[in-house]
Amino acid sequence: MTATAPAPSAHQKPWGAGNFRKDLPADLSASAAVFLIALPLSLGIALATGAPLQAGLVAAAAGGIVAGLLGGAPLQVSGPAAGLTVVTAELIQRYGWRTTCAITVLAGCCQLALAFLRTARSALMVSPAIVHGMLAGIGVTIALAQLHIVLGGTPQSSAVANVLGLPAQLADPHPAALAASALTLCVLLGWNRLPGRAGRALRKVPAALAAVASATAFAALAGLSLPRVDLPSWSSHALPEPPQGPVLGLIAAVLTITLVGSVESLLSSVATDKLIASERGTEDRPPRADLDRELRGQGAANIVSGLLGGLPITGVAVRSVANVKSGAVSRKSAMFHGLWVVLAAGLLVPVLDLIPLAALAALVMFVGVQMVSITHLRTVSRHREILVYATTIAAVVLGGVLEGVAVGIAVAVALALHRLARTRITVAEADGVHRIAVHGQLTFLAVPRLSRVLNQVPHGGSAVVELDGSFMDHAAYETLHDWQESHLAHGGSLELTGRGGAAISGGPPGPSGGSGSPGDGHADGGVREGAAAGSHRAEAGRGTHQCCRPWTPWQNHCDHRAVLAAQPAPAGGEGGVEAGGAPGRPVSGAPGASGSPAAAARRRGAGQLASGIGAFQRDTAPHVREELARLAREGQRPSQLFLTCADSRLVTSMITASGPGDLFTVRNVGNLVPLPGAESGDDSVAAAIEYAVDVLEVASITVCGHSGCGAMQALLNSRPGTPTTPLSRWLRHGLPSLERMGSRHHAWARISGRLPADAVEQLCLTNVVQQLEHLRAHESVARRLAEGALELHGMYFHVGEAQAYLLSAGEDFFDCRVFDSVGQNA
Repeated sequence: MTATAPAPSAHQKPWGAGNFRKDLPADLSASAAVFLIALPLSLGIALATGAPLQAGLVAAAAGGIVAGLLGGAPLQVSGPAAGLTVVTAELIQRYGWRTTCAITVLAGCCQLALAFLRTARSALMVSPAIVHGMLAGIGVTIALAQLHIVLGGTPQSSAVANVLGLPAQLADPHPAALAASALTLCVLLGWNRLPGRAGRALRKVPAALAAVASATAFAALAGLSLPRVDLPSWSSHALPEPPQGPVLGLIAAVLTITLVGSVESLLSSVATDKLIASERGTEDRPPRADLDRELRGQGAANIVSGLLGGLPITGVAVRSVANVKSGAVSRKSAMFHGLWVVLAAGLLVPVLDLIPLAALAALVMFVGVQMVSITHLRTVSRHREILVYATTIAAVVLGGVLEGVAVGIAVAVALALHRLARTRITVAEADGVHRIAVHGQLTFLAVPRLSRVLNQVPHGGSAVVELDGSFMDHAAYETLHDWQESHLAHGGSLELTGRGGAAISGGPPGPSGGSGSPGDGHADGGVREGAAAGSHRAEAGRGTHQCCRPWTPWQNHCDHRAVLAAQPAPAGGEGGVEAGGAPGRPVSGAPGASGSPAAAARRRGAGQLASGIGAFQRDTAPHVREELARLAREGQRPSQLFLTCADSRLVTSMITASGPGDLFTVRNVGNLVPLPGAESGDDSVAAAIEYAVDVLEVASITVCGHSGCGAMQALLNSRPGTPTTPLSRWLRHGLPSLERMGSRHHAWARISGRLPADAVEQLCLTNVVQQLEHLRAHESVARRLAEGALELHGMYFHVGEAQAYLLSAGEDFFDCRVFDSVGQNA
């Protein structure tokens, strides 16, 4: 899906085109802070992977300079990250360091290809529970390995081996290494809690640097005998060689580096954008991250790092957060940080050689423990995905990153299928009536239980079957329908109801249909029709459509076609049908020859209208007359204003299960809410809003868009210079939605669990979000919102899926406005 952002006006200066000298001090200061964090972390991650220590510095420099220059997230800082530690360590053990460098180069090429295909946002569609579980599993593996170095030993080749070897290591610790590591951890834990004015001054130094520096000074002053950093001469630095090993293994290695590095980088980009939005005003923000460009930058940086003998690179959240909080203004900060790493690698080797390896191991272990985030754990628990999260962690720790992600995806799919197939069927008897409740989707998996429960109802007894679900497949439909026919044939009585007791007259809903359609008896006076209400099934034209309600257009169309086919064409004049389908009533005032196609179309339209009115008077009016009489006496008191599109496929009472007096409905082309003062003589929408809010005092306003909206399609296809028509003048109120979709300064809108299908759906979703913003600009709405007496809701109805989605509050982990599907138990 592509959308072009509107070009900035001539007087508007794009972000980043400010005074270079003005921005330079802020970028230099931020780059220094990031450098002080990156230097010890880069060495520690290189140590944890088993790579040459220079490889961490090479990766930090390449990530800062190359990814900083070419990436799409201006304030993100890239380099070696803990998320790739386990994968890289395994590759080094299996293929050696030089082949691992070649794998890094190939992974960078894959990232460039993915960026060229514009798949960056698709990478974010992996379930957050799987992503967080993967990172937590990596963190556990890192912590277990580094714990051995903290205790003065040597890590084993796997997490399981590290756990099994831990008792022996704890029984024989190395006191000097343990002391340096303990000091490092104490400083890391307590640095940001230093009190007083002196504490505030000291906290300007990054905790990672302070911890490693403290341990280094302690080891030097105490004369501890410890393994220390040993940076060999750059002249002997190992460079990549052509990959050697099994082809399938090498392909899997490249794909693993590509997958983990890309997902972590893109997540870090999105998190950085959210941090910037919360920290800075609109005028001080850089553009939102261009994820495809960011993926290109990561690919180029990995190619350079691999060619120069460096570790794989990814976006690093810790360094990016430090960059933003230190006041960075542009991408020059990340590039300067890379330059400082280059200078340190050449000039500070004697100082770096004093650092104890135990201090670096303690630092990396601390980072690994932090990757098991309590916040993420609470989030996945709230969304009932703790099983996916825990399984992914266990699989990563026991099997590896790629295996863990595969297991996590399999568990997520199985959990989704389980939720879809889970059906609870209960039966209870009260006052001689057997009440059978079906909660959940009715599929073939539930047929044995359904049949067993239905057979508990005695022949000739009274039964009420409540179908509280949104899906019924053919097997379940046949089972329920056959039992219904048998039960009625034996003299029993049956009432089929939907959710909340809404009666379903005529029989069970058809396969794939909802089970409580508000066709009749849903909110129209709260009437339960019972078995007697199905007596009209025997009437002409209706016996073959038991799943349809009398008011539904498809039912009326079928009835009318049957009537037209049965009646002879009149010899002259214009004929029609009476209400209820009786022929002979003329339709007056329709010019033209009776035998022309136009006249036939008019007869069909008039007959359909008359047939529909007749069906209402016959089937529905007797049940709603009392409720409508009450409303006529007391006046309307709707609970909400429902603003939606004029599209004929959108039946508001059907999709909201509402009845007379519930909704104050406004419909127009495109469900648009013109801004105050922008209607140019047509104040109909503004008048409806004012009347609903100030006179009717509705408690909420809902803006409802839908799939396949012709107005949004027209907006996308509009071109400058086209002739002005009433439709084009009206659609100009939708131009802000089109601009919002193309802007990188606003959150995307998407449906939970997937990306928009195409540009039209993206605009339909974005338009709902934008029209809610327009609503807030109306004085009456703004006043009631400030008083806390009004709520605004966004809704999207997918016509083809018969599925409604509600706009959730705030933005999700991926910085998107999300429309969540509304299930049967909402």
